[in-house]
Order: sequence, then structure tokens, then C-alpha cells
Amino acid sequence: MKTVPVALQLYTVRDLLAKDLRGTLRAVKAAGYDYVEPAGLCGVTAPELKAELDAAGLTAVSAHVALTEFAAGIEATLEAYKSLGCKYVVVPYLPEEQRFGTPAFEKTLAFIAEIGAAAHKAGMQLLYHNHDFEFTKMPDGRYVLDYMYDTIAPENLATELDVCWVRVGGENPVDYLKKYANRAPVVHLKDYIGEKSAHMYELIGIQSEGTDEPQKFEFRPVGAGVQDFPAILAAVAETNAEYVVVEQDQSYAQASIDAAKQSRDYLKTLGW
Repeated sequence: MKTVPVALQLYTVRDLLAKDLRGTLRAVKAAGYDYVEPAGLCGVTAPELKAELDAAGLTAVSAHVALTEFAAGIEATLEAYKSLGCKYVVVPYLPEEQRFGTPAFEKTLAFIAEIGAAAHKAGMQLLYHNHDFEFTKMPDGRYVLDYMYDTIAPENLATELDVCWVRVGGENPVDYLKKYANRAPVVHLKDYIGEKSAHMYELIGIQSEGTDEPQKFEFRPVGAGVQDFPAILAAVAETNAEYVVVEQDQSYAQASIDAAKQSRDYLKTLGW
């Protein structure tokens, strides 16, 4: 079976990065990762982050970049991440006020397409990282996620499928990997236990209001939850994926770097 390099989304260890960038990057390398996907610039400038990555022996292959960051200047933002070595930049999340069903949704899609065209011109590729809210049905029966990819040309937007959120959204990750097999250069590997609940987005820092329903969902290291990773990785091997990225939005009974290492060690047992 074909395998591809494994990266770590640095959001996984954001608590440690905030205290010690240099030491944390070295710990990521010691945990078995040669590649990373930063979430933003980790509180420093692009040249500073590049120097720290180089010193730790890490390569940035992609990066999550908020739409607000692109709004400050598309070309300059792309250049900053290209200087890190990133081939891919990723729209990581759509705030509620920009999602399907709001007046801003189509304008947001047009802005994403504009970013994607600029990325293509700069020799990069824009990706979109899904959550579960994109698995809302539109009046014509399509999921919002599929509508986004139908609307924006492949050269201007490819997918970074997050296999956790695909399943939470009610679909089989294997099926979606097959569906976008030629449009999936980076895949997010994420595991969890439990089921969708009212406050699950609070686990990634998004506050919610309303029900006091107890939390029924928790993130887990890859291989320690409900996901069938042998089947998922077999599907990844049939796509055009160049990298898979481990991400764990929240750690509980163990340090975030230990959770990242557990995920990496598990993937090694599968030959990845």
C-alpha cells in the first residue's frame, strides 16, 4: 500500500507553543514528526518561525490561515507562508456569520475563490478544512461542502478532508476520500469517542450558548477512538494525497505532546 509522509498540525500542541516555541518544536521532532502544519505563525514573524523550524529539523508543508489574515492582504499573506516552504494554505474554519444560510455566504465563497486564484498564480494550492456544519443539506439536496467544491474550480480550491468531522457530520470518511480522490492532497487524521453534542465546538475554543446538555464527545489520539484507520488509510492510499496530518484539538488525561506521540506511534504500527 502506498504511504505518504505524516505531519502534525501544530494546533495540537498550542498550549506548549505559547510557552516555549523552540522547545516544543524540538519535542515534536522527538515525537517522530518530520513535517508540520502550523496554525498561523505561532506568534512570531515568518522568518523567525522558519528559522525555528529549520533548527528543529522540521518542514512546514501546509498552514491553516484564517480568512481574517487573508483580508489584510492576500499576496503578502501568501508570500509569508510560501517563505516557510508551504505548498498548501488552508482555510481552517468558517465563522457562523459567514456560513450557508447567511447573507455573507456567497460573498465569502467569492473571497475564497479569489484567494485560491492568487495562490495558484503564486505556485501554491488553497485547501478547505471542513468541520461538520458543511454537511448541511441545501435546497437542491447537495451538502454545503459539495456545493463549495462544485462552485470553485479545482485549481483554486482543493480539499483537506478532516476524517473526524466527516464522520460527525454523518458521512463515512472512506466514501468522501473516494469521492475527492483527485482533489485531496492533504488529509487530516483525527479520532474521537462519543457523539455529536450541543457544546462540542467549545472543545476547539468556540463558545456556545443555550442547552446545558452534558458533553458526549471527546477527541482522542489517532487509533484510540471510534475511527477505522486501516480502512481510512487504505482509502488515502488511493487518492492523490501527498501528506496526512495528525490533529487532536484537545487533550485530557495526558500532555498534548504525549497525545501527538501516541498518534505517531500508532501510525507506525500500520506502516505509516
